[in-house]
Amino acid sequence: MAEAADDIEIKAAAETERPLLEGLMQFYLYDFSELEPAGSAEFELESNGLFKPYPYLGAYWREPGRTPLIIRKRGLPVGFALLHDRSHSGMPVDHNMAEFFVVRKYRRGGVASAAVAKILPAYPGRWEIAIVERNAAAQAFWPKAIAATPGVKDLRPMTGDGVEWSGPIYRFIVAA
Repeated sequence: MAEAADDIEIKAAAETERPLLEGLMQFYLYDFSELEPAGSAEFELESNGLFKPYPYLGAYWREPGRTPLIIRKRGLPVGFALLHDRSHSGMPVDHNMAEFFVVRKYRRGGVASAAVAKILPAYPGRWEIAIVERNAAAQAFWPKAIAATPGVKDLRPMTGDGVEWSGPIYRFIVAA
């Protein structure tokens, strides 16, 4: 059953909510670890049983062009989105979905789609969403979620150059 969009709330995270994002990030990194090839040194647990901290998280409160968002369902945190203004394609962008995460309990029920439908229109302009090449679930989700969002136009799929980015990149405009 799809979630009611009214149940989903998106708000910029205050710096005091950084520990919440750090905790959610551990689950995100855990999910990403299954996409890593067996011999890879990436996404290994540290001796304390946690993944390495996300290196750019602090920059989301220090640098312009970065926005940390918390996704809540009926007031409870269920995910996050990290936006910035850096491009994977080399073309100009206003916004890039750097990271996006919804906890497993709330996947496949419409939470992520409702969150995307609220996030994109809240940040009009030129967008880019790059998807990790080996993330099949994200490759299935993003084109549909973007296309279903009101105000999206000029949706253009691209392929990364293999150097700056390997995998699909979706470029589009969200009207103000």
